[in-house]
Amino acid sequence: MIELNIPGQGKIELEHLVCDVNGTLAVDGVLQDGLVRGFSNLKDRLDIHLLTADMHGKQEIIDRQLNLEAVRINPGDEALQKAAYIEQIGADRVVAIGQGAHDAGMLKNARIGICVISPEGSAVETLLAADLVVSNINNALELLEKPLRLVASLRK
Repeated sequence: MIELNIPGQGKIELEHLVCDVNGTLAVDGVLQDGLVRGFSNLKDRLDIHLLTADMHGKQEIIDRQLNLEAVRINPGDEALQKAAYIEQIGADRVVAIGQGAHDAGMLKNARIGICVISPEGSAVETLLAADLVVSNINNALELLEKPLRLVASLRK
């Protein structure tokens, strides 16, 4: 668990990290550099959930690389499925990371939503739904490794 005491927002206890895969963690179905270490550093503090429709058909490889098993969602209504997943596991204890339009509801429902700027682009809708925007996925994971950075950015 990651505990934060954010001035103007109070105490936050994060138990779950939920990430979109394609566009956020992977580009063209290939995991971005540095993520194996980043996720390894967080596994003892957060339950990590990967959500994907596996658009590139390479999720099994990514699962092996990260030593995780992604939750497959059905193509077609990804946005609703992702937002519902956040609610199902307890939105007030979730930090979510994404970048596509289908991630906006997930970021909005999560206690903390982080939008990453991706080589694929980042949807304006998702930028507006996020609590924070960072330049890449590794920076997003570093915020969770060093949570005082979150406090500094989110305090009011």
